[in-house]
Amino acid sequence: MSVSTVDKRRPGRWVSPVGLVLLWQLASSTGLLPPDKLAAPLTVLASAADLVLSGELLTAFAVSLQRVLLGFAIGLAAGLGLGLLAGLYRWGDALLDPPVQMLRTLPFLGLIPLLILWFGIGEAPKIALVALGVTFPIYLNTHAGIRGVDRRLLEATTVLGYTRRERIQHVVLPSALPQTMVGLRQGLSVAWLSLVIGEQVNADAGLGYLINNAREFLRTDVIVVGLLVYALLGLGTDALVRALERRALAWRQSVSTVH
Repeated sequence: MSVSTVDKRRPGRWVSPVGLVLLWQLASSTGLLPPDKLAAPLTVLASAADLVLSGELLTAFAVSLQRVLLGFAIGLAAGLGLGLLAGLYRWGDALLDPPVQMLRTLPFLGLIPLLILWFGIGEAPKIALVALGVTFPIYLNTHAGIRGVDRRLLEATTVLGYTRRERIQHVVLPSALPQTMVGLRQGLSVAWLSLVIGEQVNADAGLGYLINNAREFLRTDVIVVGLLVYALLGLGTDALVRALERRALAWRQSVSTVH
């Protein structure tokens, strides 16, 4: 039996998710899964439509998206800046890497009271929490990418008479870019996780507020809708970064084609 025949007989990747949803609906319809524990898929779909028509879901979506974009922009700038300084310069590595490594081990939930004391209960602590979550994976991957540059390439540029600036521009940064893009994808996933945590505390708008409000009234259908929107936003932003990664790293495909 050929490999192509085996591939044709293999079920599509959509089969198991659809099967799980059908089992979920069956369990809800037969009473095995009570609505106060988890609403049925059809109920969730109807609630999503009602929230969209009322404008409540779109408003919460816009608020959460604004928070995560602001926090991500701040974290991206901080992570890249610190990663470049610590990766390119010995003094940067000696001064910046130890405190960053210590800070990244702190739990998010433990930081929330301190952020509220510093910034109040408005938007600032939520954005700061997202920024902190984004900073560390981008820093770690940028730093590792720079430090992991092939030494033979650096020796070759020295032989060719490259200046330090030319070496960084033409060898170090392009070589570190794939690892940095990995950090970018990780940072986005952590950004949404941080937002979920941040919006659970003292939020009066956004998807987290929508979920918390639904919890008070045991509206598991609305809770599932909010979680699905979080998931779709995470998948959408990850797809956007992967598209950017393909464009930014197109030179890798051309090099592999040559070889």
